[in-house]
Amino acid sequence: MIEIKRILCPTDLSDDSERTLRYAVALTRTYEAELFVCHRPATPNAREETVDRIKKLIDTALSRTTESQSQAAAVDWEIIILEDENVGVGITSAAAELGADLILMRSRRRPLAATLLGSTAERIAHRSPCPVLVIHADEREWMDESTGEISLNRLLVALDFSSYSELALQYGLALAQQYQADVHLLHVLPAPVSDPEISWVGQETNAPYQQAARRLQNAVPSEVHLWCKVKHAVQTGRVYKEVLGYADTNEIDLICMGAHGSDFTITGLLGSNVDRVLRQAQCPVLIAHPR
Repeated sequence: MIEIKRILCPTDLSDDSERTLRYAVALTRTYEAELFVCHRPATPNAREETVDRIKKLIDTALSRTTESQSQAAAVDWEIIILEDENVGVGITSAAAELGADLILMRSRRRPLAATLLGSTAERIAHRSPCPVLVIHADEREWMDESTGEISLNRLLVALDFSSYSELALQYGLALAQQYQADVHLLHVLPAPVSDPEISWVGQETNAPYQQAARRLQNAVPSEVHLWCKVKHAVQTGRVYKEVLGYADTNEIDLICMGAHGSDFTITGLLGSNVDRVLRQAQCPVLIAHPR
């Protein structure tokens, strides 16, 4: 059973980071979890100023996501100052030391730069010791700012039937049950090769589609259908394009995917499917990692 008891939320102290904290506070309240907010000061002398600024951001987030002072006081939070010069390493190390169940962070959209260098969010998504939920400034909202309640209606899980995507499914189903969201399961097959010499195969060309459809149907326990609607889809093409297209067409609120860890091949350099979905998705993305 998926449990979220410790949430780590890195902040860059920007105006947009308060929105990220609102999501973190809302999830912390839902799961009665502990919230850890971390930042690395520009200089050692800025430590005290950094703590004060983080406290103000947290107070603002609490005031916008809780209806009373008693609710705000019930949120258990702590500030962590990162010491490592490499922010990404500092965040993943802090998550490991805390035994965090989820990292919730904001990512800037820098498609061209990120393609070659990789953003901090992408590096953390590949190396994190726990799942990572990434949000952007310009995307579909799924939290009611007036009440501070999360309104998660449609959730997409991209399944390639690996152990990593199976873990993404577990997290997706746990969130869907918590918020009574519909679950969309998507499997993407590679585009068929057009070759007249193999046209005699005939009906067997549908076998991969049928096999994938059956596996999607069997991926979800029968009891899940008692508390949410489940939709299956099998498509062909490039994985990231199909995932992004499906999410846009169906107004998905959250995409869940599995990450296979660090990839230093040419594929990793130019961007994996996970990286490209992170850069272009119009909704938050949850990247699942085994603990």
